[in-house]
Amino acid sequence: MKNPYSFDSFLKLLIERKVAFLVTFFCVVTVSYALLYIIDFIPEPIEIEESQEVVAEEAVVVTKPAEPIAEMTQVDPLPISIYFDALDKEVTVLNPKSREIADLDTALLSGAVRHPDSADFSEDGNIFILAHSSYLPNVLNKNFQAFNGIQQLTWGDTIRVQSADTEYIYRVQKVYEAKAAEVFVPDTPGEAKLTLATCNSFGSKDDRYMVEAELVSSKKL
Repeated sequence: MKNPYSFDSFLKLLIERKVAFLVTFFCVVTVSYALLYIIDFIPEPIEIEESQEVVAEEAVVVTKPAEPIAEMTQVDPLPISIYFDALDKEVTVLNPKSREIADLDTALLSGAVRHPDSADFSEDGNIFILAHSSYLPNVLNKNFQAFNGIQQLTWGDTIRVQSADTEYIYRVQKVYEAKAAEVFVPDTPGEAKLTLATCNSFGSKDDRYMVEAELVSSKKL
């Protein structure tokens, strides 16, 4: 079947009606755009205001690095109690300033004693604490048994030492017996350690049980 319209006749017809076509096309486009605008379907360009850029830049400039925790937080440097979880025992710790044997022995009547020549919590060092140990059947002052049983501690046992505002958790590393002449105030600068010793008196020559532990963590009370 032959097409009733040739290409030339079609082109001639299109030219004759181009005005009507353009008007119709324009109307269709305009109505479509208006409809899309009304239903908020046309994307809007994102504009960055100059004032926002300035604020962001200033925020970066004035930001300061965080201060070290050690400088921001003040802690009480002295131990006041010690807890042996494995022994279910709590002992009061005293901090005499005098190094005289008589004064230290007097303090031992009220609990364990941190030797004044050893470290405290204000520095990384070895805190040396001594206390009585007695296995007499009848003891009126229970502080004579303050360190009873520490020789039963084993590696990995927990010892908690508290100051007025912080708890320090130590892990037992070594338990042994030592001659009194071999016991001295340990010095380990830069290492947070704890050393415990039993004693009848600071001046006695009896053998003593020793416990060495290392600091593993701390938390505010």
